[in-house]
Amino acid sequence: MASYSFLGVAFSLIFVVTHGFAHDTLSYPKNFLFGTASSSYQIEGGWNEGGKGENIWDRWTHEHPDLILDGSNGDVACDSYHKYKEDVQLLKSMGVNFYRFSLSWSRILPTGYANLVNQEGLDYYKNLIKELLDNGIEPFVTLYHWDHPDVLERMGGWMNETMVEWISDYARVVFKELGANIKYFMTINEPNVLCIDGYSLGVHSPGKKLGSPGKYLCVHNILKAHAKIYHIYDTEFREQQKGQIGIVSHCFGALPKNLADTAAVDTFFQFDCGWMAHPIFSTTGDYPAVMKTRIAENSKLDGFSRSILPEFSPEWVQYIKGTSDFFGLNHYTSRLVETVPRVPGHAWYDYSGVNTSVDPSWSNTASDWLKVVPIGFRDIIKKISIEYDYPTIFITENGFSDRCCIFDNLRISYLHSYMKEMLTAIQEDGCKVEGYAVWSLLDNFEWSSGYTERFGMVSVNFTDPNRTRTPKWSMNWYKNVIATGKLSLDAHQITANHTNV
Repeated sequence: MASYSFLGVAFSLIFVVTHGFAHDTLSYPKNFLFGTASSSYQIEGGWNEGGKGENIWDRWTHEHPDLILDGSNGDVACDSYHKYKEDVQLLKSMGVNFYRFSLSWSRILPTGYANLVNQEGLDYYKNLIKELLDNGIEPFVTLYHWDHPDVLERMGGWMNETMVEWISDYARVVFKELGANIKYFMTINEPNVLCIDGYSLGVHSPGKKLGSPGKYLCVHNILKAHAKIYHIYDTEFREQQKGQIGIVSHCFGALPKNLADTAAVDTFFQFDCGWMAHPIFSTTGDYPAVMKTRIAENSKLDGFSRSILPEFSPEWVQYIKGTSDFFGLNHYTSRLVETVPRVPGHAWYDYSGVNTSVDPSWSNTASDWLKVVPIGFRDIIKKISIEYDYPTIFITENGFSDRCCIFDNLRISYLHSYMKEMLTAIQEDGCKVEGYAVWSLLDNFEWSSGYTERFGMVSVNFTDPNRTRTPKWSMNWYKNVIATGKLSLDAHQITANHTNV
């Protein structure tokens, strides 16, 4: 309790001192929702407790600790399986409107199949949801955040189209058992990242190095799975449960390396964000035309007999189109993009013909891939809005990584600058952003980086068996933003004397 009160007093004093220098404030829309986020494997622990089965990250981290930067795993992680009530109290103290978390498929269906439902696993989530609702916090529930049962991976995982049926059976169990108390569902988190890192490059579980054919087949099957889950909810549960359901896409921002090269910005968007979004949110459905054309042409140049981008039948195009009640957007950073000149007779660079880089002037974080580029946030929100006729957008993840500390001024600076650009997109561009979630509530297991990168607004002591939680200054800063509904232009300066990453 001492750390809570000390930080709260320290923050209050410094905020009072500096707030007087603020020249202006930006106010959020009246009903704007503030939240924070997590995922099951990254925080729960309890990997073999309560009847839970083995998932692909359990197996991956146990068999390949050398592929995790610090050799760690999520066996205990933040121990939220046992400490969820403490987590909810942190959320309540922060004043959030919602908490986005994911369910562990293997905790609910230990064998992967719906013929064996684990009541103890269901009860864990029922208790968590009840605890949230009792404290005035809306559950935003992701069905699948990269951790499917390992037995299904041994049968091909997302390379096997039968995954569409298996995950749909799982989703139906969740809707039936938990759906009455959930108003916001997300089907699948970041299909492109899962498919690139897990099935193309092999740097994440399940570690399949299948190149471009692997990533395209993976997303293809995920889009089918998402659509089927949406239709199950829409036809069997929506009338009674009256909730919303969508998918979560990870989208980079894109800035032209050469100002005249606007074509590179659009092509990059279509290959990055449109890959998942166009089949769902566009008026025509299907993959973006530039993807279909370039991948088909370049597949032939590479000696393939057909395009390595799988083809949707007309029936599947219609079945997938329109299957989201909102646009779930995860965004962290941006890239410089440029068109690569073609060489006659050879496939275009990376099939898209667009090269990406970063500006050396962009500030670093603890993650190599994450540079601080606030303007890219406004750009991607605006691009999505224009491209898909201004859908309702929920920012389902946005955050900053460092390697420590309680006094995390750089996280505050990042959040301030990105939230300002988001507000500008709302107020000046007419974008319909209705909610925002900081990634993440807690420091957690950050996939192949283990515990070397910290995204949390709450510090977790991973060497302490009790996994002691200590709020960082960013939590108190965010708490003030939520309480006032305003973003002070100078609020990011409150910890200017502490500059650790």
